[in-house]
Amino acid sequence: MSAPLQVHLQVACGGDDLPDEAFVQRWLQAALEHVGYADERGCEIAVRLVDADEGRDLNNRYRQRDYATNVLSFAGSEEELLPEDEPVALGDLVLCPPVVLREAAEQNKRPADHWAHLLVHGTLHLLGYDHEAADDAAAMEKIEIGILATAGIRDPYQEQVRG
Repeated sequence: MSAPLQVHLQVACGGDDLPDEAFVQRWLQAALEHVGYADERGCEIAVRLVDADEGRDLNNRYRQRDYATNVLSFAGSEEELLPEDEPVALGDLVLCPPVVLREAAEQNKRPADHWAHLLVHGTLHLLGYDHEAADDAAAMEKIEIGILATAGIRDPYQEQVRG
C-alpha cells in the first residue's frame, strides 16, 4: 500500500470533458504506484485547469514559449525541509483543457484517454523524469505506456482510432 496522496484540483476555466477529482486522483496515484514512489508522510499534488490565456502566460513566463501547451509541471518543495508529519508537496500540474481537447480530436483519441496520459506524464515530471535526451524520452514513454495499459488505454505515442 502506498502512502496517501492528497490532490487539490482547481478548475479555473469552463468547458466540457473536464476531469473530476476522482479521475485526477486515479491517474496520479497510478503513476506514483507504478514507479514505486513511497513516503510514509504521504504526498500532495495540486492540479489546475486553466484557459488558453493563462496557459499561454504560464508557458511564456516559465518556459519562454509564447503559446498555451497541454501540461506544465512545477516541482514542489525539498523533502528534507519539511516537518516530519507534513506530506511531501510533489508539486503542481497545470493543464489547459482547450489544448488537451484539441489534441485529442486531432490525434483521434478519446478525451479521457488523453487526460489520463497527460496526468501521468506530468506526474512523472514531478518525480524527476524528463524527455530531453532520446534515452530518457524512451524510458519515460515506456513507463507511461505501461501505466495507461493497466486501464486498456493504447500506446499514446501511436496513432489511435476511436472505438
